[in-house]
Amino acid sequence: MPPGFIVTAKAYFDFLDLTDIDLKIASRLKNLDVNNTKDLNQAAADIQKEILKKPLPEKLAQEISTAYQKLYTGSAGNIFVAVRSSATAEDLPTASFAGQQKTFLNISGTEEVLKAVRLAWASLFEARAIYYRAVHKFEHLKVGIAVPVQKMVQSDVSGIMFTVDPLTGSAEKIVIEAGWGLGEAVVSGAVTPDRYVLSKKDGLKILEKKINSQEWKIVKVGSQNKHVTIAKDEQKKPKLNDAEIKEIARFGQKIEDHYKFPQDIEWAIEKGKIYFVQSRPVTTIKPVAPEEEKLSGKLEILVKGIGASLGIACGPVKIIHSPKEIDQVGKGEVLVTEKTNPDFVPAMRRAVGIVTDTGGVTSHAAIVSREMGIPCVVGTGKATSVLKMGQVISVDGAKGLVYKGKVSREESPPGKTDGGGFAEEIPVTATKVYVNLGEPSQAEKVGKLPADGVGLLRAEFIIAGIGEHPRALVKANKSEIYVNKLAEGISQICQAFFPRPVVYRATDFKTNEYRNLKGGEKIEISENNPMIGYRGAFRYLKEPDLFKLELEAVKKVRKNFENLWLMIPFVRTVEELQNVKEIIEGENLRQGPDFKLWMMVEIPSNVLLIDDFLALGIDGVSIGSNDLTQLILGIDRDSQILAEEFDERNEAVMRAMAHVIKKCRRRHVSCSICGQAATTYPEVVEMMVREGATSVSVSPDAIIATRRLIASVEKKLLLSKIIEG
Repeated sequence: MPPGFIVTAKAYFDFLDLTDIDLKIASRLKNLDVNNTKDLNQAAADIQKEILKKPLPEKLAQEISTAYQKLYTGSAGNIFVAVRSSATAEDLPTASFAGQQKTFLNISGTEEVLKAVRLAWASLFEARAIYYRAVHKFEHLKVGIAVPVQKMVQSDVSGIMFTVDPLTGSAEKIVIEAGWGLGEAVVSGAVTPDRYVLSKKDGLKILEKKINSQEWKIVKVGSQNKHVTIAKDEQKKPKLNDAEIKEIARFGQKIEDHYKFPQDIEWAIEKGKIYFVQSRPVTTIKPVAPEEEKLSGKLEILVKGIGASLGIACGPVKIIHSPKEIDQVGKGEVLVTEKTNPDFVPAMRRAVGIVTDTGGVTSHAAIVSREMGIPCVVGTGKATSVLKMGQVISVDGAKGLVYKGKVSREESPPGKTDGGGFAEEIPVTATKVYVNLGEPSQAEKVGKLPADGVGLLRAEFIIAGIGEHPRALVKANKSEIYVNKLAEGISQICQAFFPRPVVYRATDFKTNEYRNLKGGEKIEISENNPMIGYRGAFRYLKEPDLFKLELEAVKKVRKNFENLWLMIPFVRTVEELQNVKEIIEGENLRQGPDFKLWMMVEIPSNVLLIDDFLALGIDGVSIGSNDLTQLILGIDRDSQILAEEFDERNEAVMRAMAHVIKKCRRRHVSCSICGQAATTYPEVVEMMVREGATSVSVSPDAIIATRRLIASVEKKLLLSKIIEG
């Protein structure tokens, strides 16, 4: 175990007594209706505020300070510690209290440690914790909380181990999950870890290995945790070798033997040494079902996921996306959401079944569902988008399947291969994740992915599909063909994503690309450098008739799909944008709640004059990192010779992007990125989230990985903000 010390539960009770906060807590919670979400949240906020404004008793503060200083005796400076929470009523045989209290990682310095201890105490009165205790009839002031403070393990590999199969309750298996870097990424579900299953009976024989690719990890860089890219040749490697798997499992058995109860253990490896940072009893064990429940009827599978809590339940779907909507879930309904956290518990208690987009057998939804005896399927990846509100479904928590309609328990479903495997976990994020798309034929497939909309709909693919230069069509009196074909392609994408927004970037062909279309050779001029030539907004002003045809296609689509927005690319000057806006408004396309006008930020002038561009009243910007990097660094992005120097992570480019985001935040303007950088580099995504971007737009294959990354960054920022506050 890493070295550390415990601020005991007695210290917490002494603090309450010495400050008389216990009397205030009792008064505030008296007659509180915990089912009234608004009153519950307000009571929680009031109590936490009281705890945080009271200083620690001087003697206790000195003892904590002395214990902390002993940890870094011999070190060059303050060491980093993890400040954890352990409530005295946690993990009882009938209550797991999963995630009720908070943990604070990489805390450094005496004052920050003292602050984190109070924050841990205050987390005992989160709204979710108050509700949970009320439901389980625990007296609020009799539940104490100890705060372990332990040296941070800067892990090369980390993960979780269960000394029992968490789903079936089989005591003959050990399940290990492992990922690169600090454990935060694995525990939070931000990455998909490797999964190893061992048999206790056969001398810790490895029964199963599931190796998952990991594109990024969290590591300590200087005084901060950073999300960094993992080298491609490392991404698909197993996180543990056989010897390490067995050694971790051997320790797991010893810990279980010590406590004489199955354990949920967090472990980490730093410089080849294995550490165990936390162990808690697995409280939701149920015996293996002696016989599989059998079903009859037409068994149409709607979604597949991971069976997380045994049983079968039928009911109408109720989809919610945040704890603020939990009051909408009624008794007898199936709760469908991206993922749950302790704030969802009141709704989970009313539901007959639970289905989530994300999570595994150790997720909050899985643990609490098993505790409550509610059938649950997690990790479906798409339940919130495939299932419909009010639709009657059947949840098979053993097989990890969701069936259409109500099924009866008579005969077994056909086929043993229908069971769901471990799906990728897709966290819910405050920062939206859009997708870059231009090929209408892919719309239906991509539309089923967990994207919040289309952040970049490229017109060029659709026009290339028409095959003829737009000007050539106009000259041949075929303008209608151009408009209809363009509208048809855009409509296909808008329909697949409705009602999610689709940001259509107006045509941005360069002259050399237009020349490849039928008739283009006679129309397009030859330029020495088309990349910075006749393109974007300037071209719209020189050829307004073609731009108006494009706007006609937009209007045609919007008659059926009002989720279509418009984005203007390669705007060199403020005057260009003003003139383009006038053309758009002249075509009766006016900004409003359902029609947004965005512009691309891809030229240094956009960065330097961003305030002036925003002052024109645009609704959003999207950073085109490819062109912006090219023009800031003076590198032709198509040059193979200069390819090694072309890097969107260059300090000048990163500063430029951060500047734009800050300016947009100040004016409450949406800010996104649609260049390749967001798909390729986690460092760029982290910067976007840290600076306050409202969304990122990535390629379809990067949606899930980007959501995980963003969830991890958001969690870290939230904890930092809490500590600073």
